[in-house]
Amino acid sequence: MLSQSAFSLGPNSVASDRVFVYEVQGLRQNDVTSQNAYPVRNSSNIEMQVPYSRMNEQMRRITRMGGKIVGIRSLAQSKAAISAAAPAAANSGGTAKA
Repeated sequence: MLSQSAFSLGPNSVASDRVFVYEVQGLRQNDVTSQNAYPVRNSSNIEMQVPYSRMNEQMRRITRMGGKIVGIRSLAQSKAAISAAAPAAANSGGTAKA
């Protein structure tokens, strides 16, 4: 029989370190968002960092606020993409050799 520890994730588990980036479209100011300490614009997409343990809760909150999740990626993927793009951008700024 499996022990309870086989099913639970402790504070030092890999899951506690995972963070995801939600790309959200269409958030608008309403009764729920008015309780926030900051205004919400409804013009473009925003990105929010969400820990793995709060993904479901945050999805519900976004839906209540009138938003639509258009993309989810891990923060590690985002950082890798940024670091890979940085050297390419630095190299393209130089003069072309004939």
